[in-house]
Amino acid sequence: MDRQARRVWRADAPGVTISVAKPLLPPASALLPYLERIDAARWYSNGGPLVREFEARLAKRLGVSEREIVLVSNATQGLALSLQAVDLPPGTLCMMPAWSFAASAHAAVLAGLVPYFVDVDEASWSLTPELAEHWLRRAPGRVGAVMPVAPFGRPLDGPAWERFRRENDCWVAIDAAAAFDGLRASECPSVVSLHATKLLGVGEGAFVVARDGALIDAIRTRANFGFLGNREAAMKATNAKLSEYAAAVGLAGLDRWDETRAAFARVANEYVRALDPVPNVQLQQGYGREWVSTTANVVLPEGRLEPLEDAFEEVGIGTRRWWGDGLAAHLAFVSSPRAPTPVTQRLAATVIGLPCWSDLPNEMIARVAEVVAEVCV
Repeated sequence: MDRQARRVWRADAPGVTISVAKPLLPPASALLPYLERIDAARWYSNGGPLVREFEARLAKRLGVSEREIVLVSNATQGLALSLQAVDLPPGTLCMMPAWSFAASAHAAVLAGLVPYFVDVDEASWSLTPELAEHWLRRAPGRVGAVMPVAPFGRPLDGPAWERFRRENDCWVAIDAAAAFDGLRASECPSVVSLHATKLLGVGEGAFVVARDGALIDAIRTRANFGFLGNREAAMKATNAKLSEYAAAVGLAGLDRWDETRAAFARVANEYVRALDPVPNVQLQQGYGREWVSTTANVVLPEGRLEPLEDAFEEVGIGTRRWWGDGLAAHLAFVSSPRAPTPVTQRLAATVIGLPCWSDLPNEMIARVAEVVAEVCV
């Protein structure tokens, strides 16, 4: 079995006794009151009462107005719409970190832009405004937009990206797919995934938030066929609305958010405690101490990644290289321009995702840490 096939095996094979992920959405009993409301209203999509309530509750949590947030069908569409909202010329470059998930680049392509891959900061794993300014001066063409990515949920500096946008006359749309826990709204649109694998999941969905009501209005219009109060499409658009059923799951998820957050915080804190004594192995910066996520990623000493994968496979522990070798390595983007990415390459060769789910037992976390220590010490 080749190495790529074995990576897939680790994620979901029958022989795995500790899965890398086990998503958990609200149970049927928690959904029932919301489903009964759908039955009573006979309103199933197109901005129904549950979608509006979900948006209102998210807005309150994030400290924005209800006009400054919109639910969409998924985060890829949310990112594409956030880029399309400013009508950049087709073929314009969209700078983004090479260290990211494929959806980031797919969204730029959907918006008619060309992904331009650049390197990230070694400590934060993210594209910083300072790095973006560096690569802006060295770009192979006009960069009309930048898509910073919150790596695995680690929050970004919203005000710093606002300054970057103003000083460089360059649009900024933030891929905050996994960053629900630490998100802070800014003038730049942030897109948060509501996929089943995320902290607040609805199955498939997302929201876009920005302290810019006019921008969110434009995204809402483009997510609904370009309709402006009638049945006439006024602009190029798509259908990216969230259904009432997905909103029901989201509302039930918000009802139990404190419990969900506490569960993932326990997992994170257990990993911090279990791995702190292991030399030369580091959890992602701030994980468990400043923010939580549904993934637990560690940096290993060079040359230890594949031996650790082999050791985990032998004892039935699932792992995943969530971002593989980075965006520039994907066949779909082989023709996209890119800058040198030595940091991304080092991260790809040293970062591995450990098992992480809300009810992962402490003894399993201890077993995972034992294997890490056996291979890396």
